[in-house]
Amino acid sequence: MNVKHPLTLLGGLTPVEFMQRHWQRKPLLVRQAIPNFSPLLSRAELFDLAAQDGVESRLVQGENNGRRAWQMQRGPFKRRAIPKLSERDWTLLVQGVDLHDDAVADLMQKFRFVPEVRLDDVMISYASDGGGVGPHFDSYDVFLLQAQGQRRWRIGRQKDLSLRPDMPLKVLAHFEYEQEFVLNPGDMLYLPPRYAHDGVAIGDCMTYSVGFRVPQFAELGREILLRMSESASENLPSDFYRDPDQTAVDRPGAIPAAMQSFAKKAVQRALKDSRALDRAFGELMTEPKANVWFETQDVPRKLHTLRLNRRSRMMYDKHHIFLNGESWRASGSDAALMRELADTRELNAESLSLASAEALELLTDWCKDGWLESTNKKVPT
Repeated sequence: MNVKHPLTLLGGLTPVEFMQRHWQRKPLLVRQAIPNFSPLLSRAELFDLAAQDGVESRLVQGENNGRRAWQMQRGPFKRRAIPKLSERDWTLLVQGVDLHDDAVADLMQKFRFVPEVRLDDVMISYASDGGGVGPHFDSYDVFLLQAQGQRRWRIGRQKDLSLRPDMPLKVLAHFEYEQEFVLNPGDMLYLPPRYAHDGVAIGDCMTYSVGFRVPQFAELGREILLRMSESASENLPSDFYRDPDQTAVDRPGAIPAAMQSFAKKAVQRALKDSRALDRAFGELMTEPKANVWFETQDVPRKLHTLRLNRRSRMMYDKHHIFLNGESWRASGSDAALMRELADTRELNAESLSLASAEALELLTDWCKDGWLESTNKKVPT
């Protein structure tokens, strides 16, 4: 992607301009961000997804009796469990639709001017007239793309982020909006983290939410330490603690300072290897979600073109290639090839012709595991 090229998606801004002016700073409304956009899944297909095990879905219902009384249920949902289309004030939310549909996964690729490590998923919400999830804020950036019907958005910089304690949802107790927009199909609204918003369907409507990952400091540290502890026994010396100068003690319950120092040195040594830390982080960031699976497949003898499976997460750093929670050391021309695959999510015949025998063997193994798909379409010359 040429990040200096103006995009209709961003209202004529280049990705560089958008990231400098709006990203995590202020909202952006784009009329006809995707002209003539229509739902990539029909209502029936979305309802079918919500009925499947392994697909995260929620049903939110509200009652307009002067004050909303919210109810929320978690899926999967059989069709009869979803309210009638003629009923007001309900919303079906289906998470991670990009994992289950190629067209939705392709839509997400339009936002890869943001690093892959930050991209999360596409949620699709279907709402009847008046449906919504109440005024709230998210801890992450979000692009709200209208796919069908209309939705009224009210947004504001909210200082009071207190929530109503009696709600099953995180509904703001004192929402005050500053701007109001009605979005039509193809319109899109970008909101930075913690920017309060409330979307209400005007008639039945469908909205696509492109969300982003926001690792939490404590959780990230814990997960990286856990991963590093698994490999520490392989990289640390197997020295035993020794204390030839230990004196007799009259308070045996006190831990000797020398033993505390020994323990600290063991942890410091484990964390001293910066590449091991980078490797653990990359593996963590590409780890598939719990509901993601891959199917093994046959691989043709000759690979003409390859593309990553829509569920695959691939990234790289200076020394490693990461794919679906695993890592490989990489350098030279093969590293450049793998980085091309991570950046573009595909390799054509010309690129594959430059791969070493070892790289081709690894790519073939990834195809067998279902992480890569062979399209065998020759690139036109």
